Amino acid sequence: MIALDTNIWIRYIAQDDEEQAQLATDLIENQCSAGNPAFINEITLCEIVWVLKRAYRYDKKIILTVLKQLLNGNEVFISSYPEAWAAYYDYETGNADFSDYFIAQLNKKYGCPITFSFDKKACQHSNFKLLNSKICRTDEQ
Repeated sequence: MIALDTNIWIRYIAQDDEEQAQLATDLIENQCSAGNPAFINEITLCEIVWVLKRAYRYDKKIILTVLKQLLNGNEVFISSYPEAWAAYYDYETGNADFSDYFIAQLNKKYGCPITFSFDKKACQHSNFKLLNSKICRTDEQ
């Protein structure tokens, strides 16, 4: 496998810097294959989405298209692949960030079905619970 940093993926996707985009494209399209895939770990996948959304201002529909292409790519190996797909579907229908849904799916993978958060958008999903003073109280208070 070949590990690629987020900035390589961004140059490949955005094609906004001619020289770097060409280098990234050559690497991904000529060196990565089903037998020698590009490795995308959980953090890199979240960073790709974050950079496309925040820095490049891609709308959600385009980000979903990019994610689907990465998830379906034969030349790509995505760490926590089932959880990435589950997060994709949650993001597709939800209002929170992709990373929130991916965090919750990873937490479920490790036996934590509920993720506490202050993020009200994330807490609209059944995998989250809003942390508030009622939850933190004990009988002694």
